[in-house]
Amino acid sequence: MSRKYIDCRECPSDIKCTVALCADSESELLEAAVAHAMQAHKHSDSPELRQQLMSMFHDGTPPLAAPAA
Repeated sequence: MSRKYIDCRECPSDIKCTVALCADSESELLEAAVAHAMQAHKHSDSPELRQQLMSMFHDGTPPLAAPAA
């Protein structure tokens, strides 16, 4: 089983979020990402949000440096 991650630095936002989340399973990562999106970014939980977040998942762990724009 490999780790998965999602990195808010890949999506510019008004709050300039630098949070990156990682987990050992996609389901665990998805639940954490949805909670973060709702709390920090004021999104509503929906199938569309979940699909968008899952499309941003990567294998491994987040890089230390911000992704290139």
